[in-house]
Parts: sequence; C-alpha cells; structure tokens
Amino acid sequence: MTHVISLLVENHQGVLVRIAGLFSGRAYNLESLTVGVTNDPQVSRITLVCQGDDAVIEQIKKQLNKLIDVIKLIDLTALPSVHRELALIKVQASSAERGEIFQVADVFRGKVIDVGYDSMMLEVTGAGQKIDDLLAILSTYTILEVARSGLVSIERGKKLKKQAKGAESPWKP
Repeated sequence: MTHVISLLVENHQGVLVRIAGLFSGRAYNLESLTVGVTNDPQVSRITLVCQGDDAVIEQIKKQLNKLIDVIKLIDLTALPSVHRELALIKVQASSAERGEIFQVADVFRGKVIDVGYDSMMLEVTGAGQKIDDLLAILSTYTILEVARSGLVSIERGKKLKKQAKGAESPWKP
C-alpha cells in the first residue's frame, strides 16, 4: 500500500541526508521525496511517498521519529488531505498543432508557459493520475521532456459540525 508521510523538520544542513540515509540503510524504497521551507524559515516540510505493509510503515515512522531534527510526523494516508504534483512538459509542436495543444492544456487546467519555434512547454498541477492522463493524450505528439515534482501534501482543515440551536459560537473567545 502507498503511504504519504509529512514531516516538519528543522531547516539546516544534513537533515535531508540523515532522512535519506535512514531509507537507504534499511533498503526502504522512496517513491517520492519533496522538500520545501514552510512559513517559518527555521522549519521545512518533507513529504515522503513510500510503499509497504503496515508493519514496514510503522517501522519507518518509528525510525523517523527517533531523528532529533524531526519536529512532527503525520501519516496523511488515512487523513483527509490535499495531494498535488507539478509537471512541466515540453512537446514538439508545429504551428499547425499548437491550437490543439492549447486546447488539451485548457481541458486539464494546464497553462502553456513557453512557446518556441518548434516546441511548447506546458505546466500542470493536480493529482498524479491527472498528469498521467495528460501525458497519455500528449503521447500522440512528440513529448521531448517531462519534469515532475514529487507529491506535495497537507492535511485539510477541520470542518465545523452543525451547531445545536442556542449553542455558543466556536468563534467567540
């Protein structure tokens, strides 16, 4: 089963190396690894996508929690979360094909971000399956290059339950 694990870690040199070392040293496979600074420049968010049964994933989480640089670990697999990927796709495009490629990009809510003499570059974000579907449609053209980010994920906000009549608002202090 595929698991998505989100980590908040201290943002300094060597943290990513220690986390990657944990996976390589134990022969765990990472499908995706994405890192970026959060709104606090001292903290980075790492999103890991890995395969394994529950016992393997539990062991991975225990090992990650032992690392001193890990502030918080959340397994987003079973939680309501938003998951997105980014893809840049360069397609060979003659002037006659450009209109069709613009239409395909529009259907997938992608953007054409560069047009060259004989190529176009598209940007698309969304679920991995959406990107796979776009690539399948674009395969009728000549795809020159594809660059995909890893998965970026974050837990959804908590939803308010309907209040009973006369109950105090949860927004009041």
